Amino acid sequence: MDCCNISHQIDIPKGAKKIVLTGNPNVGKSIFFNSFTGVYVDVSNYPGTTLDISSGKYNDDVVIDTPGVYGVSSFNDEEIVARDAIASADVVVNVVDAVHLERDLFLTQQVIDMGIPVIVALNMMDEAQKNGLDIDIKKLSKELGVPIIPTIAPKGEGLEEVKESVNKAKVGTSSLKLDKKMDGLIAQNIRKSEAMLILEGDPHVAEKNNISPMDFREEIYKGRRERVNEIIDKVVKETKSGNSFKTKLGRLMVKPITGIPMLLISLYLLYQFVGVFIAQTVVGITEETFFIEKYEPFITGIVTKFVDATSLVGELLVGEFGLLTMAVTYTFGLLLPLVIGFYFFLGLLEDSGYMPRIAALVDRMLTKLGLNGRAIIPMLLGFGCVTMATITTRLLGSKRERIIAVFLLGLAIPCSAQLGVIAGLIAPLGAKFFIIYVLAIFIVYVLAGTLLNKVLPGESTDLLIDLPPLRLPRLTNVLKKTYIKSLSFIKEAGPIFAIGAVVITLMSRFGILEAIQDAVAPITTGWLGLPKEAATAFIMGIVRRDFGAAGLSALSMSPAQTVVSLITITLFVPCIAAMMIMIKERSWKESLVIWFGSWITAFVTGGIVAKLFLLIP
Repeated sequence: MDCCNISHQIDIPKGAKKIVLTGNPNVGKSIFFNSFTGVYVDVSNYPGTTLDISSGKYNDDVVIDTPGVYGVSSFNDEEIVARDAIASADVVVNVVDAVHLERDLFLTQQVIDMGIPVIVALNMMDEAQKNGLDIDIKKLSKELGVPIIPTIAPKGEGLEEVKESVNKAKVGTSSLKLDKKMDGLIAQNIRKSEAMLILEGDPHVAEKNNISPMDFREEIYKGRRERVNEIIDKVVKETKSGNSFKTKLGRLMVKPITGIPMLLISLYLLYQFVGVFIAQTVVGITEETFFIEKYEPFITGIVTKFVDATSLVGELLVGEFGLLTMAVTYTFGLLLPLVIGFYFFLGLLEDSGYMPRIAALVDRMLTKLGLNGRAIIPMLLGFGCVTMATITTRLLGSKRERIIAVFLLGLAIPCSAQLGVIAGLIAPLGAKFFIIYVLAIFIVYVLAGTLLNKVLPGESTDLLIDLPPLRLPRLTNVLKKTYIKSLSFIKEAGPIFAIGAVVITLMSRFGILEAIQDAVAPITTGWLGLPKEAATAFIMGIVRRDFGAAGLSALSMSPAQTVVSLITITLFVPCIAAMMIMIKERSWKESLVIWFGSWITAFVTGGIVAKLFLLIP
C-alpha cells in the first residue's frame, strides 16, 4: 500500500480535486458527506485494514469521507486511513463540534500544519448556544487563517455555504516552530504534509521517503496544544446562560464530592427498576404466570403425545432442563424482560449524556484495577445479566482490559435475577449482615482487579471519551436502541442457552450432577460450615445463578451461615450461559482459568468469612 496516497484505492478522474472530509468522532460528518455526494456513493474496503472508505462526486471533483479521528498519525487503522486521505487531499473540509472546540481544534491545527488548504464547518452551533458558549467566528477565522462557516447540520443550516466555499479553502497559520527542520525535508522533495508527519515520527511516512523518522512529536504536540489553548482563550466566552442548571449539573456529575452521591442515587434507581420492578414484578408475570404456569404445561402436553416424557428425547425437549421448557422460559420469560429493562435504563443514561460522565468519574478508580472508565458500562450491565455484559467487553481498548473485565464480571458481579433472590434472603437478617456481605464482595473485587493489573503484561489504555451536553432523552431513540440491542442479545445468547440445556440434561440423566454433589459436599460442610444440601445449590448455580441462590432459601441456616452461603454463591462460577459466551468472546483456555479461578476464590473467601464468624460472634 502506497502510504499517503489515496488514488490507488479510489478512481480520481484527471483534473478532479480530492475533497477530504475529516473530523473527530461523532461530529456529524456523515450529513456533510451526504449533502456533497447525494446518493452516488462508492464504498470499498481499504487495503490492509478492516475499514470501509466512502467516496462520491461533487460537480467534477471527488469527495472522500474519513473515519473519525482525534489526530493524524498511524496508531490504529482509523488514523492510517485518515492520514493517507488527508495527506493526499487538495482541500480538507474539517467538521468541528462547536461545543468541544478545545478538543476538535487540535486536529484542525494539525491539518493546517500539514500545509493543506482547509475550510472549517463549525457544526452544532445551536448546542453551543444552549450551553452558553459565545464563539467569535471572525476572530477564530483570523487566528486559524482559514474560512470558518457556522452550521447546524441536522437542520441543514450552512451546508450549501460549505459546498460553495470549497474553492475558498486556504492554507492556514501554522503552529510549527521547527522551520529549519521542515525546510530541510522539503529540500529533499518531500511534500510538506509528509514532512510534518516525519517530524512527528510516523514510521510509515518516513519509510516511504527513505528517511529515518524523527522524534519531535512531544515538542510539536505541546506547541500545538498551547496554540489551541491561546485561540480558545481569545475566541470563546461563556455567557450567563452558561451557568444554566444543565451546565452546572453536568460539571457536578464529574466531581467526586458531588458525582459519587449522584452515581449512587442512579445505581439505586437502576436497582429499583431492574432488580426490583423488572426482576420481581415483571418477571413474576412473564416467567411464572405465563411460561411456567401456561406455556410449559401446554408445550409438554403436545410433546408427550408423541414422545415419552421419561425418555432421553423427552427429557431433552420438555424435561426439567428441556430445550422447549427451561431454555425457552429462561430466555424469554426471565432474561428478555431483564435485558429490555436494563437496555432501556442504559439508553436513558446514554441519551441524556450521563453515561460518559459516569465513565469519567470512575476512571481513576478503575485504572488501579487495570481498566479505564469505559469499563463501567459492562460492569453496570453485569448487574442485569453477566452474559450480555460479557459481550459488551468488546468496547474495551485492549485484550488485557477485556480479560480483567470478564474475570471480574464472572467473579464478583451478581446478575439482577440473583440479586433479587439474595436481597430476599439477606434483608431479614439486618444491616450488620448486609454490610458484611457487601464488604466481602467489594474486597474480593478490588483485590482480584489489583492482582490481575500487576500480573498481566501491559498497561490500561487512556480514557478518550466525549462529554456531550446534558439533554432530555428522546424516547424514540431510547426505544430503538433497546429494540436493536435486545434483539442482538437474543440472537447471540439464545443458541448458547439451548446448548446449556442439552449439556445439563445429559449430566442429570447419567448421574454426573449427583456425583459432583458428593465430591463437593466435604468442602461445603467441613470448610464452609454449611449443611450438606448446600452443595446442590452450588451445582444448580452453574445452570443458573439465581437457581443456586434460590436453592439456599429452602435450607435451615443461621444468619452467619446464610451470609457465608450468599458470599460463596455470588463469587461462585458464572452460569453455564455466561461461561459459553466467555468461551465465544475469549478462548477455552482463558475461560477455564476464569471458571476455576472463580470456584477457588468463592470457596476460599466463604471459608475465611465462616472462620471469622466463629472468632467474632
